[in-house]
Amino acid sequence: MVTPAGPALPHPLPGAVGLSHLSAYDWPAADGVCGGSPHLHLVCTEAYVVTGGRGAVQTLSPDGCRDIPLQPGSVAWFTPGTVHRMVQRDGLRVTVLMQNSGLPEAGDAVFTFPPEVLADPERYRAAATLPPGTGPGTEAAARRRRDLAVRGYLPLREALAAGDDGPFREFQRAAARLVRRNVPAWRELWRAGALAAAERTGAQLDALAAGEPAYLAGATAYAATPTRLGGYGMCGRRDEYTLPGATVPRGGEDAPGGATA
Repeated sequence: MVTPAGPALPHPLPGAVGLSHLSAYDWPAADGVCGGSPHLHLVCTEAYVVTGGRGAVQTLSPDGCRDIPLQPGSVAWFTPGTVHRMVQRDGLRVTVLMQNSGLPEAGDAVFTFPPEVLADPERYRAAATLPPGTGPGTEAAARRRRDLAVRGYLPLREALAAGDDGPFREFQRAAARLVRRNVPAWRELWRAGALAAAERTGAQLDALAAGEPAYLAGATAYAATPTRLGGYGMCGRRDEYTLPGATVPRGGEDAPGGATA
């Protein structure tokens, strides 16, 4: 008899994606733009599904600079290596979907801090980590972190707009160097999460082809509500879920590269 592969654990969300809700920061930055901390992801595609308000997402990639408008019903997504900065204009709120649930929480993100910060892993970690909780001290630290990321982001954007992609590509390389030591742990999370989910589908197809869909006897449903409200993420105040396949961020939600969006 053909049976699905993988452990008998509660199933993750479809496609083993991560899920959170985000209210974009309304703090003005040095360039007068209100919004979040620019950053990129190394191996995960991120999507915004806009549920309220208006704003934009600024992106930097090898094909240039973009400002993508966001309004209710809009969906925007960006592939690994794309720098993105959420811009608040009028009560912007989005549902965030992250590829490879578990990897984003384990550090698959790097802020656009200035080069001298990126070159020193300990200095980067100190700049990226927030104190626990959601009080005034955490808010102030989140704002300082955002401002430092914008300080490194603006020269990247200006150079790319002028046709010089050198600084942007060097930032990508610096980000890759910074997270390289995490790859073995990420590989295990991927195998247990997104890869296992895909392999279960393959096993189910095999079972159907063999005329033996015994796995359907395990059909069930799940439900979840947010387990933390109003945390400080990369781009805004973040409501998050504890779901199968996700990991607890190292050192709390706001460990460097830990809290996504």
